[in-house]
Formats: sequence, C-alpha cells, structure tokens
Amino acid sequence: MNNLLNAKTAPRWVILLVDLAITCTSFTLSYFIIKHFEFSGILRGHFFIYTGLYALIALATFFCMRTHTGLIRYSNIQDIFRIFSAVFVISAAYPIAVKMLISRPYHIESLNIAGVVFINFFVASSLMVMMRAFIKLFYYKIKSSPFSMAEKVLIFGSDQNAILIKQAIESYNENKLLVAGFVEMRPGKINTYIEQKKVFSIAELAMAAKKKGVRKMIMTNEQLDSFHKKAVIDKCLQHGIKVLVIPPSEQWLNDKPLAKQLQELRIEDLLQREPIVINNVKISNELSGKRILITGAAGSIGSEIARQVLTYHPEMLILCDQAETALHEIQTEVEANFPGINIKIMIGSVRDYNRMQALFRDFRPQIVFHAAAYKHVPMMENHPCEAILTNVMGTKNIADLSVIHRVSMFVMVSTDKAVNPANVMGASKRLAEMYVQTLNNHAEWPRESSSYIAVKSEGESLTEVRMKTKFITTRFGNVLGSNGSVVPRFREQIQKGGPLTVTDPEVTRYFMTIPEAVQLVLEAGTMGKGGEIFIFDMGQSVKIVDLARKMIQLAGLIPEQDIKIVYTGLRPGEKLYEELLAKEEKTLLTHHEKIKIARVVAGPASVLFDIEELIGISMLGDNNKLVTKMKALIPEFKSCNSKYEKLDLPVNSNFTQDASTLLS
Repeated sequence: MNNLLNAKTAPRWVILLVDLAITCTSFTLSYFIIKHFEFSGILRGHFFIYTGLYALIALATFFCMRTHTGLIRYSNIQDIFRIFSAVFVISAAYPIAVKMLISRPYHIESLNIAGVVFINFFVASSLMVMMRAFIKLFYYKIKSSPFSMAEKVLIFGSDQNAILIKQAIESYNENKLLVAGFVEMRPGKINTYIEQKKVFSIAELAMAAKKKGVRKMIMTNEQLDSFHKKAVIDKCLQHGIKVLVIPPSEQWLNDKPLAKQLQELRIEDLLQREPIVINNVKISNELSGKRILITGAAGSIGSEIARQVLTYHPEMLILCDQAETALHEIQTEVEANFPGINIKIMIGSVRDYNRMQALFRDFRPQIVFHAAAYKHVPMMENHPCEAILTNVMGTKNIADLSVIHRVSMFVMVSTDKAVNPANVMGASKRLAEMYVQTLNNHAEWPRESSSYIAVKSEGESLTEVRMKTKFITTRFGNVLGSNGSVVPRFREQIQKGGPLTVTDPEVTRYFMTIPEAVQLVLEAGTMGKGGEIFIFDMGQSVKIVDLARKMIQLAGLIPEQDIKIVYTGLRPGEKLYEELLAKEEKTLLTHHEKIKIARVVAGPASVLFDIEELIGISMLGDNNKLVTKMKALIPEFKSCNSKYEKLDLPVNSNFTQDASTLLS
C-alpha cells in the first residue's frame, strides 16, 4: 500500500491521452445513440471521419487549456470547472469545424451534429470528472487504511485558514499527514462536514484520539491568542494529542513544505499572557539617534534588549560582554538584520574598571542598559566573592563611569530574588540596587568614596555631574527560555528520555517571556525620573512540577508513564517561592498597568563606602566574613537551605553583638 502512496505521479502525456480516450469514447457513444445503434449503417457511413476530426479538436483543446497538468489525486473545484470549460469549447468548435472541413468540401450531411454534441457534452464531462473522483477516493482510502503510515491530525477551527491548511496537507505527499477532521467551539458548525471532513466538538477529542487514532492537532499562531486556547490545549494534552502550531497562510514560505513549517507548541506559548502595549513613540524619542551601551549583551536579556533597541534606530549600539562565542553570535545576527546601524563590539568584563573606562572614553554612550550579572543561585551560594565582584563591583564600575561620562540614563536589570533575599545572588543584586539608588539620591557623597574621588579628579562640580544621570532599576522574576533556566533544562531532559528533576513538589516561581520583559524594561526607562525601582506584573506564580508535567505532555508523552519526575530537594540558597515586594516597600501605580514603582526607604550616603568595604572583603576571599557583612548591610537577608544560616541573627532580637564576633 505504501508503495502506491509513495509512487511518482503519472506523466502528463498519459493523463492527456486518457482524457482523449474518454472523450472519444463518449463521442462514439453519443454518435451511436443518434444513429440508434445501427452498426452496419454506421460503419458504412462517415463515422471515422467525424470521430477523427473530433479527436483532433479535443486534443488541441485539452492541451491548450492544460486539463492534464493537475495532479488527479488532488483535483478540486477549479479542476472540475476547467474540464467542463474544455468540453464546452470542444462542443462549440466542433460543429463549426464539421461545417467548414467536412460538409462543404465533401458535401456530407449524414449526422445530427447538434444532437451528438449535446449528448457528448454531458457524457464526456461527467466521465472525466468521475475518473478523477474515483482516483482521488481510491488514493485516500488507501492512505487512511490501517496499512498507511500517515499520521492522523485534527485542524483547530473551520474558517478559510483551516481549509487552506487541510488543502496544503493534502497537496504534499511528503507531509505524511492525514486530516481526520476539524475542531470547533462554535455550536453552529459542530457535526457539519467541510470537504468531506467532520467538524468535531471539543468534547469529542477523547473519541477522536481513541477511535480514530488522532495524535496531533494543528493550530495557527493567531489562534493561540484566543480566549479559550488554554482550555483547548489542556483538553488535547489530557487525551495525548500533541499540539502543533503553524503561521497564518499569508506567512507560509513557498519553497518550504508545510511539514517543515509546523512547529511544536512551546511552554512559552502556553504561559504567555495578553500582548503588552507599550508607548513606542515615547521609547523612540528616548532611544532614536542615541549612543546606547548594553552590558551582558550576549545573555538572554541583554541580547533581546539589543534586538528591540535596534528597531528604534540608535546612532550607535555598543554590545559588551566577556563571553566570546555568544557575543559573536549576537553580533552576526544583529549586523545581518540591521545593516545600516553602527554596531560596536567590546569584549571585556564589567569587573575590569580600566577596560570599561576605555569603552566609555572611546564610544561615549548616552544611555546604558546594565544586564551583566551572575544569576545562578546555587553557584553563587558556593562562590559569594564572585557574586560580589561581578554583581556589585561590576555595577559600581559601570554606574561610576556613567556619572563621570555624563550618561543621561542608566537602567539596571535586577531580580525578584533581591526582595527579602534568601541567597547570596539575591543579596548581591539588592546591594547593587542600593548602590545605584544612593548615587541617584545623594548629591553629597562620602569624601573617601572612590565615586567622589573619581568625579572630583575630573575637575567638575560633584552635584552638577551627578544630576546629569538618572538611575533606574527594573525588577522582575524568571524569564522563560533564558540560558541555564528550568525550561531549556527540562527540554534537554525530555530529549534524553528523562527523568525530569524538580527540587520540591511545592516550589513556585514567577515567569515572563524574554521579549515582554524587555518591552517593559524599555518602557520603564522612559517613565523613570531617577531613583525608582520598577516592578513588573508577573501574573500568577507557577508550580515548577506543573510546568514539568505540561512540558512532557507538549512533547506528546505521558508524565510518570513515559517520563518520570523526580524530586532532588532544594538546592543551596533556594526557597519555595519568590516575592516581588518587601514589606517595607510601598507600591505606586504608573500609567502602564503592568508596571509599578516600589518605593524603598533610601539608605544613607555612607552606603557607598560600606559597599566599597564589602568589595574589599570579597577580594580577600573570606566567604564567611563577606556574607556576615552582607547580612549587616541587608537586615532582611536570611539564608535559606544554606551553610550561611548560622550567620543569621535571631529575628526580633536586641542582640547587638558586632558581626565579626559571630565568626569566632
């Protein structure tokens, strides 16, 4: 059977001859009917002359109207219309040809031409259409037989797009897909038929999966934004039906088979919320024609900031990162997609003050997006000195240089783990927040601080220089698909056949897609006046174990049956849930419903010096002393599932012993 399905199509000349044979046979039958089947008289008459002329006209007409060029198994209404048109043209041309080529020259008038043509029109066209219908039916009966290897799929919706998907699937045998029907939510279309395919209701998905062997459903990207998408997808996954997505028909690539344009539904698609509306005009006014620096440009957030910033046509974009390969990849991408924009690449670490100073001196950025940071909680719990040197000292270097070089806006990318930090990574980001806020809020800095000395060495007024830079912090939770995050790890584990590792069955996290997080970062940058910490609406927190189950189902597998989920226990520094606001913070609304301002009690100017002291401790490599100092600067920093829990002071204690005493 499969040999028949995979066989090459018949040559076009064969189809042309078959059509000619059918129409000539029809003409013969019509001739005999008019002659009342008087065979002796017919054969003695001019039958062969009339038939030969008809065959010549039919051959020329079929060839010119290209009735033989369509693949018979995919015949449609247009092909049927072309057949009727061709037979009609033959029927109109034949009497004229008989009159001119037979009757007048040879004085032959032995046939009722009008009667023959009238009968032949219906017989010939009907036989040609029936031949195509029979072959098409035979082909699909074989394809849908138990011996066929084609996968049965459903198509969500019953509009023109859904019909085009069905026709596209049936037009390419290499797709190896068989449309079993459509799925609709509108009652008026349920149980109807479209091109011989039934329209099922959502409630019939279980039956379709069990009795018809359906294992996949196709949706367009546009349908993923519909109100009922989650209910439909959940129902599919519940019954083991894998969901595939395809772009709208106007976005299909003509040189690419439909099967290659089908994509698996991603967890990012399923968790994505309503599209974010941002003020593009205001962002464009802020970024257009400016020199913009992005640190951590090779990372997930930094690279997406680069992509979105480039759409606003900056004068220059400076991409800075220490990861050579990843930086080269983003360079190649943006230079190909935005050839007219001046893009500069700087390899270097934000920890290297001299290297960063050269960057600011050579390129003179006007706006800075600071995304460079260490972010992995367990890793930083084991290497707190590195967390401080990158997340705190690196931020300090870029912030100080922004002041010295009169950067107009400094936007720092922070994390929800900075709220009531339970780990070194979160605490280091909170310290970075404190540093840039202090730079913004205090005109008078400690004279012994390096920031003060650096600015004074330039011979400028400290207050005037500081007031030129507004420092803005953006804080949000986990981003889906970022490097090293849970989603890519789960995908890799699924590809290997499992198991999926989850730390705890109750652990929850907030998630946001990378593009929407960056959209909000750009929007927050335009509305900030300096000193604010902007927090983003992260929606509802998600249980990681639910995320794992959903990803297994999206892969067309059954959790705990095809792929196991194992619990490994919370890692050092991890807590069960994250927070977006600390108790001491007040939330203020902004004009954007998804962005709020967290007002934090401003620290004294001495924080600048305290943080410099902390950096000095980190350079000595004394982890215990370093973490103790961090806890002294951040009273709400309480370690969770960590060896540094012993350094926490008792809650509500009046115990004022010096922190260094705790180490003895």
